[in-house]
Amino acid sequence: MMPIEDMAPEGIEFIPEDDGMIIDFEPSTDFMPEMLPHGANLAEFIDDEVLRPLASELIDLYKEDVSSRQDWLDSFSDGLKLLGTENEERTEPFEGASGVHHPLLSEAATQFQAQAYKELLPAGGPVSVATVGAYPSPPEGEEPTSLAAQAGRVKEFMNYQITNVMEEYDPELDQMLFYLPLSGSAFKKVYYDASLGRAVSKFVTAEDLVVNYTATDLKSASRITHVINISENDVRKQQVYGFYKDVDLKPPHEPEQNILQETIDDLQGIKRTNGNDQYTLLEMHVNLDVPGFEDVYPDTGEPTGVALPYIVTIVEDTQQILSIRKNWMEEDQLKAKRDYFVHYKFLPGLGFYGFGLIHMIGGLSKSATSILRQLIDAGTLSNLPAGFKARGLRVANEEEPIAPGEWRDVDAPGGSLRESLMPLPYKEPSAVLYQLLGMIVESGRRFAAIADMAISETGSQQNPVGTTLALLERGSKVMSAIHKRLHYAQKKEFKLLARIFSETLPEYPYPIGDNSPSIAREDFDDRVDVIPVSDPNIFSTSQRILIAQQQLQMAQAAPEIHDLREAFRRMYNAMEIKDVDQLLKKKDKPAPRTPAQQLMDILQNKKIAAFPGQDHMIHVQSLVQFAQNPMIQGVPDFYTNILQGIAGHVNMMAIEQVEAEVRKMSNGQQIPPEVMKQLQPQIEKRVSETESQVIAQILQQMMPPQQPDPMIAMHDKEMAIKQATEQQRAQTEQAKIEADLIKAQMAAQTKQDQIQAQILQNEQRVAQGREEAFLDADVKRQKSYIDLQKEIARSRNGQM
Repeated sequence: MMPIEDMAPEGIEFIPEDDGMIIDFEPSTDFMPEMLPHGANLAEFIDDEVLRPLASELIDLYKEDVSSRQDWLDSFSDGLKLLGTENEERTEPFEGASGVHHPLLSEAATQFQAQAYKELLPAGGPVSVATVGAYPSPPEGEEPTSLAAQAGRVKEFMNYQITNVMEEYDPELDQMLFYLPLSGSAFKKVYYDASLGRAVSKFVTAEDLVVNYTATDLKSASRITHVINISENDVRKQQVYGFYKDVDLKPPHEPEQNILQETIDDLQGIKRTNGNDQYTLLEMHVNLDVPGFEDVYPDTGEPTGVALPYIVTIVEDTQQILSIRKNWMEEDQLKAKRDYFVHYKFLPGLGFYGFGLIHMIGGLSKSATSILRQLIDAGTLSNLPAGFKARGLRVANEEEPIAPGEWRDVDAPGGSLRESLMPLPYKEPSAVLYQLLGMIVESGRRFAAIADMAISETGSQQNPVGTTLALLERGSKVMSAIHKRLHYAQKKEFKLLARIFSETLPEYPYPIGDNSPSIAREDFDDRVDVIPVSDPNIFSTSQRILIAQQQLQMAQAAPEIHDLREAFRRMYNAMEIKDVDQLLKKKDKPAPRTPAQQLMDILQNKKIAAFPGQDHMIHVQSLVQFAQNPMIQGVPDFYTNILQGIAGHVNMMAIEQVEAEVRKMSNGQQIPPEVMKQLQPQIEKRVSETESQVIAQILQQMMPPQQPDPMIAMHDKEMAIKQATEQQRAQTEQAKIEADLIKAQMAAQTKQDQIQAQILQNEQRVAQGREEAFLDADVKRQKSYIDLQKEIARSRNGQM
């Protein structure tokens, strides 16, 4: 059964509730603009009374823009006639006069198209990538980082889309590159086509993209109109799909044929027929203040009066608006205009539109055509002259021209035949005029940079590569500048494609290693920048080969500082040789080595390196012991390699030790990135301290050997001999001095002994004399005593 909501009569609305349903007999028809989806067609919700004057105003502005560039269209139309694609039948200055066009303009356009087409769309795909911050690519054989892998996925996917899925890209670019040098401006429109379910990049001619005459570029243009010719059936499809407003359209009018379109139709040899079923839609990218959807202040809700970017599609024939859609990102608070068009310029003009070959060498091409026609007509008249004949002269079958080698009978009544015929004085083709033609053509070719430059014409084939490059660059300055402009425009086109992929791509259509294909949208972020694979400074295969040849010569001259394998790879790539990896030997993938294997690598003069997880101290000890071998110290390359290996192991060991300390400090928990960023200076300081300690230990065990100077060694030897002689002489003198000293000591000892003996003898003599003196004194004292006793006795006797 049908839900009751679908069975409701018109004008009645059923509102479901938890305990029943509310029947609203007067439902409100008001709606809030915020309730609509961001990509909704606003024309569905705006009254026709508002849409009609808006459509009329926009169409008037479009016509003003068209009329402002009418002179540009006229000059472009006149220039297209110089291509000479149609055979012109001329009756002036005589019937059957030459209508040939000089191919200077068409040659220049064809040469440019062939060269640019090859550079902008190579066989492997036109897209390359660059990671923001110049993230280094991993060495060959190593696993790429997450960012490098992301860049590789983006490059592979975009090249796959452009070369295989986007079927229109190749022919559209091919046609644009022929149109561009003629008009000076061409456009690409990049958008998502819902009917195809993929991104589309369409070529839009300059006459179909009308820009406000005050604009200087697409980004700042306040009004851009894309003129679209579409069938009535296709318009109806878009209405059924809901992309356009479902309104009754009147039958399309017969389009007004402008002078440029007439010229293009004549060059193609086509003619428009009656029964037109084509509508002319004007897709206008314009700033509008749409009633009911005005920009308002967030705090008060009052209109700001600011016109916002919208895309308005109008049927020019009936002046009906089919769609009005917002042209900014939903999350963009500034509501900036989104870009869909890319402007390719051949030469920068004085305004919005660029200058092409028609503007720059169109006059030369026209002059060359005029002179070429004069030379051909002069040759024609000189080879088939006309003149006067006497009235009475009769020639058989005179109404038929005389074929070459044919002789006819002539009735000459009296006199000679020469007197009856008078040819007009036609001159043969002028040599001066021919030289003037050559000068004009050479001037045009030199400007358009299409002159064939044979290397042999620039000098000897043995010229250095640098000289050849300088000559090639000097002769192709114009083409180099044009190629840079194309590179810039193509880069912007790829950015628009990447934006569409990031918004609409659900997943990659093929597996990508072990990763899930659902990461497609995240891959197209700001970390990966898509750029053209073409080099803006190199625009030809010959220039690319010459540069690669110069690189190879420099690498072969100094192989110790170059990678010869990479130099040969670049040479093969410049020559566009396929499967280069199968031709070149593969590099060995670096792997951890044991101490003995490292010593073998050193003896084979191979660079050694440290790997995570190794016992670095054991490797360092073995290298230190090996470095102390005098034979190794005599080979500087070996010794330097050992020192580099020791430094690598020391650095790796210090990092692993500090990482282990950090893990221990965090108890094995994952440290947040912001905390790790704060700890980074301390970690680096700790690593430096650990390295310093280990290096100090190593330096105690080994010292770098000193290479002796022969002259110094000879001088040292002489000095050693001289020193030995002096030392011997000093030793002899010292021995002599010691002998003399011993003699002196012995003499002094003898003298001392004599003195001691003399002193002893004197002492004995003194002692003996003292004893004798004592004896004499005692005798005298005794004698005096006796005499005194005698005197006393005598005295006593006398008294008595």
